Amino acid sequence: MKGPDIKYLFEPRNVAVIGASVKKNKIGHKIVRNLLFNKFPGKVFPINPKGGKILGLDVEKSILDIKDPVDMACIAIPEKFVFDTVKQCAQKKVKFLVIITSGFSEIGNIKEEKQLVQYAKKNGMRILGPNIFGIYSSKVSMNATFGQKDILSGNVAIITQSGALGIAMMGKTKTENIGLSAMVSVGNKSDIDESDLLKYLVENKETKVIMMYVEGVKHGERLVGILKKATKKKPIIVIKSGRSKRGAMAAASHTGSLAGADEIFSDIMKQCGVMRAESVEEAFDWCKYLANSPMPKGKNTVIVTNGGGMGVMAADACEKFGVSLYDDTETLKKIFSDSVPSFGSVKNPVDITGQARVGDYEKSLFSAIKNKNIHSIICLGCETAVLDVKNLKKVIKEVYAECKKPIVFSFLGGTKLEHVITHLREKGTPIYSNVYEAVSCLGAMYNHFDTKYSIFHEKKINPADYSIDMKKIKSIISDVKKEHRNFLLSDEAQELMSAADITFPKTYIASSIEEAVASAEEIGFPVVLKVVSKDIIHKSDVGGVKLNLSSVEEVIDAYQAIIHNCRHNKPNANIKGIEVTEMVKKGTETIIGARRDASFGPIVMFGLGGIYVEVMKDVSFRGFPLPKKEVKNMVKETKTYPLLLGVRGEKKKDINKIVDTIMKLGIIIKNCRYISDIEINPLVVYEKGIKAVDIRILLTN
Repeated sequence: MKGPDIKYLFEPRNVAVIGASVKKNKIGHKIVRNLLFNKFPGKVFPINPKGGKILGLDVEKSILDIKDPVDMACIAIPEKFVFDTVKQCAQKKVKFLVIITSGFSEIGNIKEEKQLVQYAKKNGMRILGPNIFGIYSSKVSMNATFGQKDILSGNVAIITQSGALGIAMMGKTKTENIGLSAMVSVGNKSDIDESDLLKYLVENKETKVIMMYVEGVKHGERLVGILKKATKKKPIIVIKSGRSKRGAMAAASHTGSLAGADEIFSDIMKQCGVMRAESVEEAFDWCKYLANSPMPKGKNTVIVTNGGGMGVMAADACEKFGVSLYDDTETLKKIFSDSVPSFGSVKNPVDITGQARVGDYEKSLFSAIKNKNIHSIICLGCETAVLDVKNLKKVIKEVYAECKKPIVFSFLGGTKLEHVITHLREKGTPIYSNVYEAVSCLGAMYNHFDTKYSIFHEKKINPADYSIDMKKIKSIISDVKKEHRNFLLSDEAQELMSAADITFPKTYIASSIEEAVASAEEIGFPVVLKVVSKDIIHKSDVGGVKLNLSSVEEVIDAYQAIIHNCRHNKPNANIKGIEVTEMVKKGTETIIGARRDASFGPIVMFGLGGIYVEVMKDVSFRGFPLPKKEVKNMVKETKTYPLLLGVRGEKKKDINKIVDTIMKLGIIIKNCRYISDIEINPLVVYEKGIKAVDIRILLTN
């Protein structure tokens, strides 16, 4: 059955509070109080089997006693009574159930929670929660939470997975003068999650900025699809806890061991155009700034300062936060020559010097405001004996009121100046004591600017366009699955690479010393010998690999040594043969991988390869599918990238071939559901072409 329109969660016509109480410290009482305090325009129905009156309202004994239709029911009763109440709500044809009650999946009662969701969906209802503090929506003056009663309405929407932190943030928004358009607690996300809420909030005219506090992602592929479209319309900021936690990963895969849940989350949020804040304070600064500042018309930023050191700090911050400084010296000279003394600087940062008075700031800033070539302004200052702090406050107010461009202020000084900063911040002026805080806000604005105006293309990717024989690949996987194995042997992995037209070293499988020697002579020295066995995944650990063999004698000795080592270390191993492979010439060693992530589905990886991969951890991730342009960005953001451009006389490497290979692995993992991990380490890159030296492919159980 199709669920109700999400609009009725944010704009219900009538609300029932099941578990309403006369006791002021009870959650049910606080929800009724908050609904009435905010003058919710619809009807509020308190429900309690005892009946009576609560805050002047008649109390119904059951939701079935209500004669009017009910769009939303807030349930704040003990867990053992919730399911029977959900059944009654179904009879009443309630659209949305806001389950405040805790005691479900967060303490291991997963079965009970699933039962609620299944029953609700079957009867055309949706569930928000359980284990939440409620929902606030300024659209209909609805505060259906047990948080504070007086919420400042405005243009910022907050979605939070943490109840306690959410209530604290609700209070903090008022002290920070941040108006809310919505505040939604999602708790266990048994049914309604961020994706559902974003669909409404992105189209909601009252909402200008969306902030999310996330602890975990359940349906990542769906969320990514929605975020990519949503960030084109509105800035989205996320805070995620659990940076040190690592997701479930395959022990036999570098891709798995490198793909910590937090690393993947960060890179995929970046891919979607979502801004990740380091703290609640930073997120609030960004929200406040983005909700109240105009969008820039371009990327030319000018710094105006009375202190050279502060200007340099701001320039450093601009580089860190992606703010472009305007460097047309002739134009800057024309704009600022009248307001900058001869011993100052009209270069960017524009230094009006420590002798600058308030009038000099006023003249400089209004010159910048009027010039169409300047798109945003950073105004800085150090308190000096000639700077009248009282008049400075007045000028900053006037400048901010007149400025139709993004502008931030940062001033450093004593007690009087700090009082001015506090006063101006309370009135909504974007002024900070710390230069980096100021510039980070402007950086957030330009992050959204870049996302909003970037060209977004995501067409369906056809394997045939990349010379991938998916039929052949699926046949290889099917044969391996028949043997009840969850990994491919080296010859099978190479066969799969061949089906994807990915180059790998010339290779033979030898079952005797004579075959090994003949294969080595056919390939040409030097060669590498590796054991091939379904019982040996980590070949090096058991002495199953010998490198750089330059003669027949060395091949014979290596063959015998590998057999001896494997028999000694893995006596029960079934040895299929010994792989004889060309010793590839030196190139840049990279690692590429693709895996099926538990949260985000298919992802791809690129980074520094070779034996130090897990030590250096120079890798980047993206969700798949994605356009080639984004794959190139993924490669560029690693520290490995300069090596590919050529260093110390080396020529540029074949970056396009890397991009194609990453695309191919993504296509394979996207189209073959039985593959969990593909990894090539190293993928050796040359001036022209690549070679997949060591290929590891794991299957789902």
